[in-house]
Amino acid sequence: MALQPAAGARDLNPREVEQNRAICATLAGVYRLWGYQAVAPPSFERLDTLQAGGAIDGRELVRLAADEPLGLRPELTASIARAACTRMAERPRPLRLWAEGTTFRSSTGDSGNQRIHEQWQSGVELLGERSAAADVELMRLLLAAAARLGLGFQHRPRLLVGHQGLLTALLAEVPEQQRGAVRAALTGFDALALAQLPLSDLLRQRLSAVMRLRGEPPEVLYALEQWLGPVPLLSELAATLAAVAPAASRQQVALRLDPSFQPHFALYDGLVLKLVCQGANGPVEIASGGRYDALVGRFGADPGQAAGVGFGFDVEAVRELAGLPADAASATQPVLVGYSGEQALAAALDALETFHRQGQCAELLGHPVPSQAEADRLAGERGCCRATWIAA
Repeated sequence: MALQPAAGARDLNPREVEQNRAICATLAGVYRLWGYQAVAPPSFERLDTLQAGGAIDGRELVRLAADEPLGLRPELTASIARAACTRMAERPRPLRLWAEGTTFRSSTGDSGNQRIHEQWQSGVELLGERSAAADVELMRLLLAAAARLGLGFQHRPRLLVGHQGLLTALLAEVPEQQRGAVRAALTGFDALALAQLPLSDLLRQRLSAVMRLRGEPPEVLYALEQWLGPVPLLSELAATLAAVAPAASRQQVALRLDPSFQPHFALYDGLVLKLVCQGANGPVEIASGGRYDALVGRFGADPGQAAGVGFGFDVEAVRELAGLPADAASATQPVLVGYSGEQALAAALDALETFHRQGQCAELLGHPVPSQAEADRLAGERGCCRATWIAA
């Protein structure tokens, strides 16, 4: 009998489970304040839905043995977009939806065997709204949620922003047969691959500069305007980032524009974003997302409503980086109720239920202890916030 979990799987202890739930509850509270409603997409879907029109590599899907091609969801967006365009097609737009749950991805390990990876996500989708106001709302909501999670200056948060339109415009001068390879080199920050492509020296120098171009939005936008001219996309992006910058500054989040940034999944056709913090061993991706109008259109949405933008938090990455949200700490750390002997047990149980009525988590020590000091020691061992001791 195997004593270890399968490759890629993890056992979560009770404290980790409670922390995940507290983080999700905190995020849900923020989403609701902004007018978002909860949905629960299925854990498995048809493969054509999961692949999102080719945006997700089929090799990353965990396939199921079934009578029709099915797989486990690698992310939440495609399932929610499908439901919005079918079961919720008659609801007025925009739709503001949020969901949480486990996602699954497949990869090949060093031995050549399949590995399945679980990730707990929580995120939002804003559907049916094409305006730049929706992009601004999503970024401001992301910042508000990060603040409630306790992600602050000590974590050196950076909100990276890109736009697929920028990449398309920058690649316009590249020969068509080379555009795919150049895009892959830029988004993968692969200078060696770029150097090996059959391009003119001038074009290669410009693309190398694009690969290094990231930083404060005004500076990056100025450099892009020198190359592309005063195109409308630059003005629109400048206005969007200007509406987000004050909130980012208040929360001490560094706002960075990166024209070559591309999220892991190729779902997006407009704005793309990623929230990154500094962990003990390097950068940690906390949340990512973007605009996916074409994906909504693939599910049959009315052309005027084929619009979507959203993001998802990696709940476990938040837990490992920042721990528990400050306003959830008292709810998950119990008070330990101890007692001196059998004569004090009933009073100890009364005290336990008093804490419960007050909304405070509390647990009973299973055996008598001689003093408050011993109860305090045991509370520390068990991870309790404090102890109370009932004498006979």
